[in-house]
Amino acid sequence: MEEERGRAWVPWLVTALVAVLAGLVLYLSHRSTTRADAEAAAATAKANEADAAKQQLESKLAALEAEHTKLTTEKDQLNAEKEQLSQTVQEQEAELSRLKATYEDLQDKLKKEIAEGAIRLSQDGGRLQVDLVDKVLFDSGDASISTRGQEVLTRLGGVLSKVDDKLIQVSGHTDDSPPTQKLQATFPTNWELSVARAVNVVRFLQEKGGVPAKRMLAAGYGDTRPLGANASPQGRARNRRIELLLIPELAAKRNTAIAKAAAPSKATPVKGAPAKAAATKPAVGKKSSSGR
Repeated sequence: MEEERGRAWVPWLVTALVAVLAGLVLYLSHRSTTRADAEAAAATAKANEADAAKQQLESKLAALEAEHTKLTTEKDQLNAEKEQLSQTVQEQEAELSRLKATYEDLQDKLKKEIAEGAIRLSQDGGRLQVDLVDKVLFDSGDASISTRGQEVLTRLGGVLSKVDDKLIQVSGHTDDSPPTQKLQATFPTNWELSVARAVNVVRFLQEKGGVPAKRMLAAGYGDTRPLGANASPQGRARNRRIELLLIPELAAKRNTAIAKAAAPSKATPVKGAPAKAAATKPAVGKKSSSGR
């Protein structure tokens, strides 16, 4: 009987052990799943953080690349401007060198008239000016070039014909005394006289001096640009003159230089074709006449 009773509780013991083992297995399995979920969540969070960091780095990289491109472009622009500036400086230095050579050549060819005070040379930056008093080129009250004037202009043309990089503006000027009644049939006012003298000088330089017509400009200013006071004979003598202005023709400034040379409001410029010269006729008061 006792053996049978002892065997009776064995199945219960086995069942209990199986139940305990099953519970243990379930517990361990649940714990493992919870840890795995936590680890998976942590891994996902880290992956998200890594992706955000990657996007941030990509944004920074794109910004740096854009900045690099901008700096490279600015560097290229600065280099181009530097080269252009260097080229401009070299051109200006070469221009000044040529202008100095022309100045010295004119001084040599016209030294007699310069010594007499009949011709004045002046240089201002890239411009060279030659002032000739009227008596060197013309007889009194006449626009035709005198024999002496032809000899002077021949020497002057010998220098100007070698200058191929400048525009030459030839302008006529008078004092404020109107032409005499004898001359008024040909030159009603000082405008006509100043223009005619400038045109005749241009034509002579072209035909006898070998200076290309396309590089010359004729203009008449009448008595509007005096150098001295017209109240004295000396001042009137200074005002009756022919001016030759040599203007540099660097390629980048050629049109501007021509426009500035031709712009004075009371001048009547005639370019290239001297025969087409014309003058604007202002009101001129009657004053005592003097020699031209």
